[in-house]
Amino acid sequence: MTSQPGKAKLSPWPKIYRELKRVRTQLQSPWSTLSSALISARQNVEYRRGLGKRIEAARETYAASAISRIADTFMLIRIIGNDLEPRHRKGQSYDNVLFILENEPAFEGCEKFWIVNRIVDTDEEARIIGLLESRLQNFHTIPFELDAYRKISWDVDRLAAGDLRFSEKGRASGAQSGRYETYIRRSKNLYVMNNNGARNAALAIARDRAKWLMPWDGNCYLTGSAFQRIRSAIEKNPHLPYAVVPMARIVDNALLLDQDFQPPAEEEPQIIFRADTTQLFDENYGYGRRPKIEMLWRLGVPGSWDRYRDDAWDFPRPARAADAGLFQKAGWVARLDSGRSHLEIGKAGFVARLVSRDRAIVDMVDQCDARAIAARLDASRLTFYDEDALAHAVKDAPILRHLEAAAGQALTRGPFSVLDKTGLAPSGDSQDYFHPAPYWWPDPDRPGGLPYVQRDGERVPGTALYEAGSETYDRTRLQRVFDDTTVLALAATVLGGHHYAAHAAGLIRAWFVDPRTRMNPHLRYAQVRSGHDNNEGSGYGIIELKDFYFFLDAVRLIERTGVLGDEDRRAFRAWLGSYCEWLDIAPTAATAFYSSSNQGTFYDLQRASIATFLGDSAMLAKIGLYARERLAAQVAADGSLPRELSRTRPRHYAMFTLQGWTSLARILSSVGDNLWQHQTAEGLGLVQALRWLVAHENKPHTMSAETVDPDRLGPLLLDLANHDPVGMPPADLGRSTKPIFHPDEAIAPFWLWRRR
Repeated sequence: MTSQPGKAKLSPWPKIYRELKRVRTQLQSPWSTLSSALISARQNVEYRRGLGKRIEAARETYAASAISRIADTFMLIRIIGNDLEPRHRKGQSYDNVLFILENEPAFEGCEKFWIVNRIVDTDEEARIIGLLESRLQNFHTIPFELDAYRKISWDVDRLAAGDLRFSEKGRASGAQSGRYETYIRRSKNLYVMNNNGARNAALAIARDRAKWLMPWDGNCYLTGSAFQRIRSAIEKNPHLPYAVVPMARIVDNALLLDQDFQPPAEEEPQIIFRADTTQLFDENYGYGRRPKIEMLWRLGVPGSWDRYRDDAWDFPRPARAADAGLFQKAGWVARLDSGRSHLEIGKAGFVARLVSRDRAIVDMVDQCDARAIAARLDASRLTFYDEDALAHAVKDAPILRHLEAAAGQALTRGPFSVLDKTGLAPSGDSQDYFHPAPYWWPDPDRPGGLPYVQRDGERVPGTALYEAGSETYDRTRLQRVFDDTTVLALAATVLGGHHYAAHAAGLIRAWFVDPRTRMNPHLRYAQVRSGHDNNEGSGYGIIELKDFYFFLDAVRLIERTGVLGDEDRRAFRAWLGSYCEWLDIAPTAATAFYSSSNQGTFYDLQRASIATFLGDSAMLAKIGLYARERLAAQVAADGSLPRELSRTRPRHYAMFTLQGWTSLARILSSVGDNLWQHQTAEGLGLVQALRWLVAHENKPHTMSAETVDPDRLGPLLLDLANHDPVGMPPADLGRSTKPIFHPDEAIAPFWLWRRR
């Protein structure tokens, strides 16, 4: 075949080049991706070329179909979701439903229906349902079920370890951004907000009841003229199976009472489906990450969403559907007031809207997590020690003898106070806790030795527990408070005896309660490195309060005896609350929090222990998330702990860190959060780290041949036996029954009575 004169075939390359530029801008692609972008550009040109033919084919197919002989009826199903503060005003969903019921006219041939979609606030759900019932509305409820929600985990296992919060790369790339925070809550978001799940439910409800299905957001409002424009467009082109209805943002609902009011409608549209279509919304896309836009992409609906930036963890954009392009633009719909008018206007409002939306998602999910934890949290219940083990401890005579001897020694010591030290914190306040950094020494090459320099593994005199010179500082006395109080509380519980409880109560009062002797509730001067940070601690000193995890159980046991009165109890909790406030704002605390070594683990352990004692379910939920992110940052592909193995005492620090992890797992398990079986994206977790330690503990080429207490492995072996019996080592490794270890080994006194 030859071309006719004057009909020379034009090259497609100019169009392809223009499309290539558009795709490159959209994806912000470097030129190294030229090949894939070129393919995309050519596909777009070919798609547009064939669209006219497909529209004509759709016209013919429709004319021959049974649905063409059905009258144009509509079913408008509005989905009422949660008020997501600060994106929305509390109660705005109810107010918008009320406005619709009182002002939106009836539409001929259109049935109205509602879906009450997983509203978390039971009072608000009841209020909305009551309103619908009072106005004789038809509706369907998709309930929020706390037990179902509790089973949903965070999405940290979908990210590479280097992208997570506690990795250097993750912090540098903005792992704390709203996008990151919403991503790691993606699965929880999918359940709570349930955008596309509810839209698909609406399609299923409407498919056999109308020809045109409108699964729309609960804040959509149609004036009489707006609906008529939609109907007219569809009646004109019924062969197009989809219609997109642009939205107009409204900041004053009263404007819609003027029937001639017609604002510019330029926002992301709502979609109308013909009943014989089969497209469903992809339920993997959650609120805030393009749940409806994914459908617009599939249908080939162009818009500003084509230029949105994709994050590394976003799903690849979907391919076009077989019936892509078979849509028309029809009328307009109002998006009712969100109660946050400043978020609805202009470019500044658009940017602020994205930020507030991400915050709203995080806040809502975190509220649900707090509820799930709160349902299982009893602040008076022991979290490290096991109630049943203590109740049956009288059957273990050898351990009881150890307990009686240790308690007898504790009765001869204390009470202790921060006032007892012979040194003084740099602040000059004798009630400030003070302890120098143990591995930082004067610089011999500088006048006065300042600033100090590090010698990892070499302790400064007086910084080791109980040694001569330690009376200058507070560390030894603090440890006595923790250990002696715990031993006495266990003795009072197991052996009986008011004198044990009374002495323990005195220890608690002197260090934490009595305003004349108590420690100020901060650790500004813990592990001070002279000449650094204005002679304040670097944050690593926060680990010196790590033993709250068993000490707070001791306080619970003492409180049960009645020797601590209501005023003492309130004052102790006030101290803990003030200390947590300091942890929340102190830059030094942030250093410990973001540490990818044992410092971070023991920070989480400390916060979790205090949270269970104070009944802070929100903090406990966050610690459960942080622990999973932290595991991914700490555990290597082979199950080892690289940060600890790089120390001068790798054997000690590997065991020390895993003791912290197993204690944290116990605290979390007390509220139903199972950290034991969590695994990272690489299939690693606490159990795998224990396996690695046990397999390499006696291999000097892996860990140095340093001398450690041979019994230290016993508690970790028992944990491995309890949570992974298949991975247990040969029996000749033994299991320790030693009741008391040195505090530096992070094993609680009488650990044999701990929770499994």
